Amino acid sequence: MAPVIVGAKPASVEHVKGSLKKAIGKLTGDARVEAEGRTEKRRMRPPETESPRD
Repeated sequence: MAPVIVGAKPASVEHVKGSLKKAIGKLTGDARVEAEGRTEKRRMRPPETESPRD
């Protein structure tokens, strides 16, 4: 049974999953898995908003 993280946001769990995929891809030399991890991390990143400059 997988450990349950109380109070974790789904986005943060997906970000960690992306980090793990990226690391596993690097360790094994699997470029596809590494790219999937990068994509998952990028997708979970909060959108960048332009701050108004005075």
